[in-house]
Amino acid sequence: MEGRNETSASEFILLGLSEKPEQETVLFALFLCMYLVTVLGNLLIVLAISSDSHLHTPMYFFLANLSLVDFCLATNTVPKMLVNIQTKSKSISYPCCLTQMYFFHFFGIVDSVLIAVMAYDRFVAICHPLHYTTIMSPRLCGLLAGGPWGFSCFISLTHILLMARLVFCGNQIPHYFCDLTPLLRLSCTDTSVNKIFVLIVAGMVIATPFICILASYAHIIVAVMQVPSAGGRKKAFSTCSSHLSVVALFYGTTIGVYLCPSSVRTAVKEKASAVMYTAVTPMLNPFIYSLRNRDLQGALRKLINRENTPSS
Repeated sequence: MEGRNETSASEFILLGLSEKPEQETVLFALFLCMYLVTVLGNLLIVLAISSDSHLHTPMYFFLANLSLVDFCLATNTVPKMLVNIQTKSKSISYPCCLTQMYFFHFFGIVDSVLIAVMAYDRFVAICHPLHYTTIMSPRLCGLLAGGPWGFSCFISLTHILLMARLVFCGNQIPHYFCDLTPLLRLSCTDTSVNKIFVLIVAGMVIATPFICILASYAHIIVAVMQVPSAGGRKKAFSTCSSHLSVVALFYGTTIGVYLCPSSVRTAVKEKASAVMYTAVTPMLNPFIYSLRNRDLQGALRKLINRENTPSS
């Protein structure tokens, strides 16, 4: 769009990851493969956990929820980008843009809180093993898993209502999906309320869970170091290593996008970080959690063998 005239935009142009046409074929093939792996991996985790009664424990219940959220988070952004590349059309209508933004933040917030909930689960299992089943009751697990969905619905809806009151001076978004910060830069009207709310929400759903995770693992490390046998310490740490990998991947990128000063952020950095937590992390999570987990590997093998066995 030429100039900076005020407009009530009816559609936006998603410029994508690259503006070079020769790179789009490679990007399409890469992200299609990543998305297919994400769908297959996360749905297999959900099916394996739900079909194996031995995995009906709090830890795997939260993992199944995380896998479902990762699948939804990737599905909200990647297919639209693939369609845009394939059809050579980069437009997205204003209502669709707000809808995509809503679900992106909805699933992103649930993801962040669930990762913190999983850290709390490990804290209780390692630091209070004798009281684990009492503390992690079905009622509490239901609240810890369901609470983030209701909380996220309210926060995401507030984001959209604040965004809907803005008037935009352009319609070209230097991103591959509709996100808050690129859209706020296009606004002609005062965005101070939006920016303040973004910081408040980032503090609640990124900084606070991250601090809770650090506190949980500080207690876990102290408890593990008191275990007399080296084998016991190794086993305790191995149950946490997968989760710590996910924490590093997810929070390492989201903190950079939503909590770092705007002066150090660029469109390229924002897109690179977004790829990490909308495509790479959801793809890697099934591998991270199943790679060293014999119980989950066994459930996956039984699920696959059951599908391959012809019914009599």
